[in-house]
Order: sequence, then C-alpha cells, then structure tokens
Amino acid sequence: MLGEHHYEIEVEWLGDRGTGTSGYRAYGRQHVVRAPGKLHEIAGSSDRTFHGDRDRWNPEELLLAALSQCHMLSYLHVATNHGVVVRGYADRPTGHMREDGKGGGAFVEVVLRPQIEVADASMSELAVALHAEASEKCFIAASVAFPVHHEPVVTVSRR
Repeated sequence: MLGEHHYEIEVEWLGDRGTGTSGYRAYGRQHVVRAPGKLHEIAGSSDRTFHGDRDRWNPEELLLAALSQCHMLSYLHVATNHGVVVRGYADRPTGHMREDGKGGGAFVEVVLRPQIEVADASMSELAVALHAEASEKCFIAASVAFPVHHEPVVTVSRR
C-alpha cells in the first residue's frame, strides 16, 4: 500500500527594523524555521548576495543539505539491502544556481560528492554502483527540476 506523508513547519520573519519593508535595504532577511517536536530552530536568512546574514543558513544551502541528507539516508538503506557494510559516509555537495535577469532564477544542477568507507575491498565496486538506486529512492531528488549528479569515492576501512 502506498502511503502519503504530510510535513509541517513554521517560518517566522525577524527582520523588521522599525519600518517594515519600506525599501529593499530597509529590512533584514533574518528568520527562524521551527517544527513541532524539534529541539532546535534553524536560524535562516537570504544569501549574502541578496543582503542576507552570512552567519545564518539560507534557503539554497538548506536545499543542498536536504538533497545530501536524503541521498545519504537512501544510500545507507540500499547498501544494507545489498550487504555492503558502510563504516563511514561524508559528503561535500555543491549547487549551481543561475539568475534569470528578471529577479528570479533556478538551480541548474547539484553535485553530491559522497566519500564512503566500506568494511571490505570486495564491496567497493557495488558501493559505487548503488548510488543510482539510492538516487531513485530519494524523495527530495525526485522532487526537484534539475539534475542531481553523484561523484562518489569509496575507500576501505582500516578498522
């Protein structure tokens, strides 16, 4: 049976400097993201390029993080199903966004660069191949309108 899932968050703008949005530079982009039952808020802003606070997460970084997390979690599941023992996983993804000249824009691609540590050298080839299946199972990757590429590197654990 196929399931449906509902997610709910709260975003609160904190950037009124006393005159609201009376001008493009008159307001701050600071906000917080909350969700019921979560211990911590996410301190957000716009990208520094768009007059945001560089010390806070921006939506573009959060999208990149969501793609990376989703792929990792899907990958760990797929690896388990195929008998690949993962001992470590880290990713340093990058995203490329292009402005459209009309005040908007869109991501044109994201590249995930997972570094996977497997328990045995015999698992290395399959560990690389499993990224395709993990990508198919990632709900976030299936929801975006741009390509998500993978450049995995697999090493063997010394433990």
